[in-house]
Amino acid sequence: MRHDESVPPTPRRPKPAAAAALTVLCLGIGVSGCGGDSGAQAQPGKGGAPAPSSAAASAPVTASPARTSPAPSKKPASHSPSPSAPATASGPLSGKTVVIDPGHNPDNHLHTAEINRQVDIGTTHKECDTTGTSTNSGYAEARFTLDVSHRLRTLLQAQGAKVILTYDGDRAFGPCVDERARIGNKAGADAVVSVHADGSAVGNRGFHVILPASVRGGGADTSKIVGPSRDLGTRIAGLFVRATGSAPSNYIGGNTGLDTRKDLGGLNLSTVPKVFIECGNMRDPKDAALLTSAGWRQKAAQGIADGISSYLNG
Repeated sequence: MRHDESVPPTPRRPKPAAAAALTVLCLGIGVSGCGGDSGAQAQPGKGGAPAPSSAAASAPVTASPARTSPAPSKKPASHSPSPSAPATASGPLSGKTVVIDPGHNPDNHLHTAEINRQVDIGTTHKECDTTGTSTNSGYAEARFTLDVSHRLRTLLQAQGAKVILTYDGDRAFGPCVDERARIGNKAGADAVVSVHADGSAVGNRGFHVILPASVRGGGADTSKIVGPSRDLGTRIAGLFVRATGSAPSNYIGGNTGLDTRKDLGGLNLSTVPKVFIECGNMRDPKDAALLTSAGWRQKAAQGIADGISSYLNG
């Protein structure tokens, strides 16, 4: 099975230091109570959080209504971003544009020739898209990313943001990674977040946010977005900890919850602040239990929304 474009070729598992990592993340964004009094706390050295209680799984952590991810339609492929619903008239994010990029597409596996087509990512060529990963029970990453993206859209629109999805179950496959970047660029987005879940070994747990490296070559030049993207990613990481109780990855990023890469077309070709978030490891049973919980997915969306809001509000 093809895995996520964002899966590194040789993930390593450093010695756990989750408690220190949580402190660094919280201090980095200046949030009081981060990872502490606000709810479930990750256990040091575990690289993850305990499964949510049945009460937490049955109720979202925000008053904003959660959206249930619809089954992807069989409409022909489109070449335009999915339209967003109108933003609220006022709110702390009024006048801001956020692009949400749900990783992969549930039907990519039916279009292998199309998604295997090579596209230019600035520094090299890479597949148009990949199928993504899944849990051992068959819950696909692409369905997870759409569900979290719908919840995230609802939360951001409630704050007045204009929200655009790169696709919304309205394409037969893709879009390709270069087109995903162009959608954010064309929108002049104030922030772009690509939502993913990882496919790593059992025992590898936790989330991480992927930041763009400094890249110049071909059509890629990230020099203007490296700094703002790091700010965006750091805020998302810290507030994701607070909202979900999950610890930073124990196998990527040295327990910081952050990873910097130069091999992702979605980041290389972006001209606006952009990050990826790997919300957990679908191949680990403990992480999978979280990722398949609607209550936890609402918390994940809340953490991402909080990070975006913190970044946009300065």
